[in-house]
Amino acid sequence: MKDKKTEILTLAIGIAALPPIWAVLSPYLGITTGAVALICAGLYVANGNKRKDAFRIITGFLCGDLWAVLAIFLMEKMSWNPDIELYLTLFVLGGLAVLIGENFSKYIFTPSWLCGWAIGLTIMGPMTINCLGTLPIQIGVAMIAGVVYVGIGVDAFQKLLIKMIRK
Repeated sequence: MKDKKTEILTLAIGIAALPPIWAVLSPYLGITTGAVALICAGLYVANGNKRKDAFRIITGFLCGDLWAVLAIFLMEKMSWNPDIELYLTLFVLGGLAVLIGENFSKYIFTPSWLCGWAIGLTIMGPMTINCLGTLPIQIGVAMIAGVVYVGIGVDAFQKLLIKMIRK
């Protein structure tokens, strides 16, 4: 089997087999935001499946999750025009995320911070701070699962399949 076809086939098998397990099990673990894992795995893969970056990527996602909660809290406390509140919150927190992330790039992957923030705002943005409950934790767990289980897991599974095929 040609190398490119082997890679495509083994990736297809890995994607077909592993993420659905997370999709089925995550609600039983109390995680209602399981699909977040797929988004986070996508960013991990887009970064080249670099295991050495997994910690930085996870840290960035978790910072983004926290940033979403902070943004919701700040916008809830302001009493201006909602469009102005939104703009100012995104302006200040977006700029701070880049400044902090890039100055601590050894520990934080800024793109995952911004992506995690967008994920958090998409899911929690329409809610008040008092209604968030465990959503930030669920999102964080799904983010970690995305990088570790889906991202690293599918990559390892694919490499194992390729090794078995080439024997």
